[in-house]
Amino acid sequence: MDSNVQARHKMRQLLEAVVQQGASDLHISVGKPPILRIDGSLTSMPNEKPLTKEEATSLILSVMPPEQQNKLTKNKNVDFSFNLEEKARFRTNVFYQLGVLSGAYRLVSSKIRAIEELNLPPVLHEFSKLSQGLVLFVGPTGHGKSTSLASIIDEINHNRTEHILTIEDPIEYVYKEDLCLINQREIGQDVLSFYEGLKSCFREDINVILLGEMRDLDTIETALTAAETGHLVFSTLHTNDSWQTVDRIVGSFSGAQQNQIRMQLANVLSGICSLRLLPRIGGGRIPATEVLIKNDAVENLIRENQIHQIPNVLETSLKEGMHSINRSLANLIKEEAITLEDAEKYTVDKEMLHLLIK
Repeated sequence: MDSNVQARHKMRQLLEAVVQQGASDLHISVGKPPILRIDGSLTSMPNEKPLTKEEATSLILSVMPPEQQNKLTKNKNVDFSFNLEEKARFRTNVFYQLGVLSGAYRLVSSKIRAIEELNLPPVLHEFSKLSQGLVLFVGPTGHGKSTSLASIIDEINHNRTEHILTIEDPIEYVYKEDLCLINQREIGQDVLSFYEGLKSCFREDINVILLGEMRDLDTIETALTAAETGHLVFSTLHTNDSWQTVDRIVGSFSGAQQNQIRMQLANVLSGICSLRLLPRIGGGRIPATEVLIKNDAVENLIRENQIHQIPNVLETSLKEGMHSINRSLANLIKEEAITLEDAEKYTVDKEMLHLLIK
């Protein structure tokens, strides 16, 4: 059998194992056997030998389109996504380390799950009913931001007649149009950057925008303008909680601009959801969340640069569906869904967590 065919066949077996074993990721790296991430933990695949440089390179290149291989040669790393026939979709990053190739393959479910299926708070349904504004999902990489956003976008798709644009790097979930017209643009393939894709949406009669990430100042500024001019904008940031998210956005601008940006953000921000995926007792993972929904108090705190008081608003606005990450963690402990030990890894205030548990 031809060596390229062998490599493709082997890689297909490894990727199928990701699906069959309920893993979230596959890692290919020289000197180690193929590694799976299952329920947040890395584990070497049984009966697999450490990969040589030649074996790892062959496996990685076997599922890379020629244009992505060209980008890899030029940039030394590349992001792309691909389908494993009709069985699964993978978001992929290939990169060099110590002069040799490594690959990380994230499984993207072909089924877009509803908010309840993801164990997310029901109040998030309200985000899908908004006509305009800015909604942000924040948290570390790999903790469910894209999956949660896909759930909300698909809810809009099944309940409203809108023109939806997604700008992603790379495209993860592929939507099946229902009531909405949906266009999906991938960075590098369909558009040069998040900023360019977002800028062009003003001429494309768009209602709802899913922006994969607010990666730079121009993109943040244009996203705020889009929300201000009647669009409903969803995006992500790698921040930990609501007040830090507001601080990051305002702090991205020069001192002279920050007061104006605070006013603009106070006007357009509709909500923030912070996510952490924790190991569930008995297997699997379950999200802990923080939810901020803008009300008059939140708007005033942003305008007056008193965002450090946002945690107080979260605790006094439970009836509106708001809550802190600590309250979410405490509830999961009381439900015996997670351990205290795991919860303590994700809290920034252990004392408050213990008070809420009691």
